[in-house]
Parts: sequence; C-alpha cells; structure tokens
Amino acid sequence: MTQTYKIAILAGDGIGPEITEQALRVLKLIEQKRDVKFDCVDAEFGACAFFSTGKSFPEETKAICTSADAVLKGPIGLSHEESEKIPVEERPERGALLPLRRHLNTYANFRPISLPKGMAHFSPLKAEIVGEGIDILLIRELIGGLYFGGKERGVTEDGKRYVKETLEYDEDQIRQIVTVAFKESMKRKKVLHNIHKSNVLVSSVLWNEVLDEVAKDYPEVTVIHMLVDAAATYLCLNPGQFDVMVMENMFGDILSDQGGGLLGSLGLMPSACMGPEKAYYEPSHGSAPDIAGKNIANPYSMIGSVALMLDMSFNMDAEAKAVWTAMQSVFEAGYSTSDLSAAGANIELLSTTEFGDKVIAALEELL
Repeated sequence: MTQTYKIAILAGDGIGPEITEQALRVLKLIEQKRDVKFDCVDAEFGACAFFSTGKSFPEETKAICTSADAVLKGPIGLSHEESEKIPVEERPERGALLPLRRHLNTYANFRPISLPKGMAHFSPLKAEIVGEGIDILLIRELIGGLYFGGKERGVTEDGKRYVKETLEYDEDQIRQIVTVAFKESMKRKKVLHNIHKSNVLVSSVLWNEVLDEVAKDYPEVTVIHMLVDAAATYLCLNPGQFDVMVMENMFGDILSDQGGGLLGSLGLMPSACMGPEKAYYEPSHGSAPDIAGKNIANPYSMIGSVALMLDMSFNMDAEAKAVWTAMQSVFEAGYSTSDLSAAGANIELLSTTEFGDKVIAALEELL
C-alpha cells in the first residue's frame, strides 16, 4: 500500500518560493520512483502572510502545520525598509518563526556543517586547514534562553530608556537537548564538544552540571568542554577537531552562521528543527530580497532540507543519501550559481532552475 505523508509547505519570502519550487521537484521525482505519496499543502507564512492576512503566522497556517507529518519552510523576512512597514510584534522572525518553534516544540536544531572534499574549494579557509573536507553536526537548543525569556522595556525614574531580557533554562530543557547530542555522538565518532560560557554565565554552570549527569549514561562518548569564544576561534583554525557540538540557543545561532562562513555560504547549510512529535526543515540562510525574482539563488539548502526530512521524519535514508549525492555531484562537475560563485575557467554558472534541472537529472540516475 502506498505510504502517504502530509507536508506543510511554507515557501516564505524573498527567494523562498524560487528555491522551494526546486525542492518540490525532488519530492515529485521520488513519488514517481517509489511507492510513496507526498501530500504537499501550501500555507502563508512570514511577511507575505502579514501583508495578505494581517498576521505573520495565521491561524489557518498554524492548523495546517498541526495536521502535517512534517513542515518544509523557506526563508522569511524582507529588507529593512519593507520590514519597517510591519508592526514590531508581527515582523517575521518575532511574529512567525519563534511562534512556530513554540507551537511545534522543536527544541532540537540540527545544523550540518558539511563540505565534502570535492566541494572544498567553496571554503575561504586554506586547503591545508579544510583537509579532507568539513563534517560537523551542530546541535542547538531552540526554544529556550534569551530568545524566549521574559522581555521588558521602559524608562527609569531619571528618564533613561532601558531594556531587560532574561536568559532562562530549567534542567529538563537542558537534559532533553544534551541527550539528543549524546545519541547523535554515538552514531558518529563518539566525541561531543560541549560549548558554554560557565566562566561568566550561571546558566552555563547549570548546563554543564546537567550535561555531566547525562554523560554517565553514555560512557563511550568523550566530552570536551569548550568556551564559546574559544570555539569560534577553533572553528576557523582547526575545524577538523569537531564532530558533534551542542550549545544553548544564542550560542548556536551565532556559531552555526559562522559554520556557514566555513563553507563559503549559508546557502550550503540546510537544517532540521526537531520536536517530540514532528519537525520542520529549513535553510539556515535568509530570504535575500536583493536577488529575489532573478532566478539566481542556489537551491542547495532547500533541497538539502528535503533530504533531512526524508531521513529524519520519513525514514527514507537511501533516498536522502541519493539527494545529497545528486546535489554534490552538480557542484563537483563544475556547475554553480552566481550567488555562490564567480564565473571562472572551471565553473559554469547556472540559473536556479537550471541547477534544479541538473540535480533532478543526477537524482533520476540514482533512484
């Protein structure tokens, strides 16, 4: 009997619809090659949703996400000038993205920082530092910390404006995310870097205490504690030392973007946001409104998000690997898009659609 999966499609803003279109082509090809059906339901989300409905995360979209088996989300947000037209509380990141994470309880963010040897030329790092490529799994806690803590803004008695934001975690929140990290470490090299700031932050002291408790259940995993500022340095100097990294929300936001820098672009970094019941998948990059509609944005991160979804939500590991291989083979054959590369002797620039064509052709041979 054909297996059917319902997927909420939140194409988002800027280049979102363009790269989502290429990702959906991958799903359609897999439908043709396998006994599976993907019921894709479009829903408005982000700035486009606000201008259409008055809400960045409309109730209809929320209901579609609730009923779906997984959510595929494109980048959201507009230019600064366009964002100024939206009330602060409805701007896409605050009015849509954080509520989506809270709604689905997606506490574990998986951000693969991966660059195989055949694509190492994308990295701005020297070849001797990149070595055989980069393969890091960054795991970020996604629904706690400063982003979700209490927020206060006002004026003091002497007339000075002030803000106060609370970094808040409890031991259960910490335990569930570090447990995920230990489990992933067991699947890989059994080395876990715990990224913290316990020399300054009391929140990191509790984080480390809970991690050490969980570590007793995973004696095969070697834990390496590292301050977040040192980790930022060593990601540039010696990225090969890292395998799985785990950290709280804001540290993860910053270091995963640095990971995109190691790869040469956030356009090469898809991500998975996992909850206890379901997940959403998204590129780590923004909506790039400056190139929207030009058909030049590379769809790698969006198609890669589909690969993560196939693997992590639908248990289609072989198909996911085929998608990765197909995408990487296009780069390795000397093709790219202008947002990631400049034209050169060994690089032929393609449009978004043409890059998608190459991926589909390669994937068809692999399925």
